[in-house]
This record gives sequence, C-alpha cells and structure tokens, in this order.
Amino acid sequence: MLDKKTINELESFAKRVRQDIVTTVYQAKSGHIGGALSGADILTVLYNLSLNIPKEWKNSNNYETRDRFILSKGHASALLYSILAERGFIDKSELNTFRKLGSKLQGHPSKGYVPGVEVSTGSLGQGLGMGVGMALGLKLNNNPANVVVYLGDGELQEGSVWEAFMQAHHRKLDNIIAIIDRNGLQIDGETEKVTALNPLKDKIKSFGWEVIEIDGHNFNEIYDTIELAKKSSMPYAIIAKTIKGKGVSFMENNAGWHGKAPNEDEYKLAMKELA
Repeated sequence: MLDKKTINELESFAKRVRQDIVTTVYQAKSGHIGGALSGADILTVLYNLSLNIPKEWKNSNNYETRDRFILSKGHASALLYSILAERGFIDKSELNTFRKLGSKLQGHPSKGYVPGVEVSTGSLGQGLGMGVGMALGLKLNNNPANVVVYLGDGELQEGSVWEAFMQAHHRKLDNIIAIIDRNGLQIDGETEKVTALNPLKDKIKSFGWEVIEIDGHNFNEIYDTIELAKKSSMPYAIIAKTIKGKGVSFMENNAGWHGKAPNEDEYKLAMKELA
C-alpha cells in the first residue's frame, strides 16, 4: 500500500506524462493518442517504483542486471517517449521531433536510437514472444532481472501471442510479467465485436499463467500487483482495465481517437482539462 505522499507524486507525474502525450501528438499532427493516454498510470508506476532501469542506460554499472521493458503495442510510442523524457532518459525537448524525418523518436520505438528502448516494436503480436526469449536468456545466464511486456488487448487476437503464453509456461519462466491494457477498444471498434477475447482471464490461466484483473488507473492496485508478480513462481499476467483516452473527456472510450491527432481547438481543450 502506497502512502498519500507517494500517490500525490505519482498523480502529478502521470498528469505531466498525459500533457506530454497530447502535445507531442498535436505537434506531429499524427500519432496514436487514445492508447497512449490509457497506459500513463501503469507506466508511471513501473518507471518510478517497480522497474530497475538506470537512466544512464549503457553507461550504468547496473546495465546488465536491469529489468527489461517491452512496449509491444509500439504504436503507443508517445507514451513511452513521454515517460522516458520525464524520467530523464532523453531530453524533453526531443519530444518536439516526434515522427519527424531524421528524429530518433519515430512512430514506433526503434532499438539503438533511444535509451530505454530494448527492442524495435510495432508489428503487433510479437512483443510477448520477444519477451519470452529475453526471459529465457536471462534464466540461462542466471541474471536476476525481470521482463515486463506491455500489450494492447487488440493484439491478443494474434496467434503468436498465444504461442508465447504457451512457451513461457513450458519453460517455467517466473521472471516475465505481461501487462494487458484492457481498454476494450481497437482501431476498428470494440474488441469483443472485432474478435472476442472474453473470457480473457480464464483463457490465459488455462495456458499455465497466474492471472489477476486490476483497475489500471489505481496506483495502489498497480503497484501491489506488480510486486506480487515479481515474487510469483509462475509467469504472471495482469489484465489492467483502463479507459482509452483517459484524462481527456472527449477522447475517453472513443475508438475514433485510436490514431488521430487533435486540431488546435481540441488541443487547447485537452490541455485545459489536464491542467
């Protein structure tokens, strides 16, 4: 359980991240804003409390034993870049170059250009498989690091995700945590109308994972569950129920804001709400 001071600090950090996301996508005139806003609270907890990732990156003495984070839903890159900027991995001014030609901050994260980016992602359904490979490699090297993979619920419609679930159980990987952004919406509408995922918890559990459902905007639930997952003797999946577009009223629960940039009036209104 987090104390009130810590929760206030997390709330303030998450608000800044949401402001960064909206501004970054607005300035680029393109980007995926809805699913970036829905994950701000989860990544706020991960990068402030739960993950051991040195912002000095490869210059750190703890680089090899760092925890690995994979943004499987790579189209939500504005979220990861905003987190990395607020945590000091990159200069905040770099957010102004998002999706511009020659920028390190492309529409999907690219390994080797940005400190904090472990793998290039964006082809949906591949992140969990890469995470399983990383987790297995860490086990073979007796490395104590954990692997956290952040997935969108829409990408769970890809068969490769379920192969990864199966392999993680087979290899007894207790060092991998999958966090699913269960906002219920994808680019074509409701996930349950596109290709139904429910009963999602039961399906993942049947693949040999420990599974828990949480409120993806409750800092205590997020933190406590991640700490439990670290101690599990099984691969661990967290189904985080979130609101797409969280924090901006006219974007919330609206699939139309999956991959759309706000115009000037919408930007001003969004920033007023996030002030």
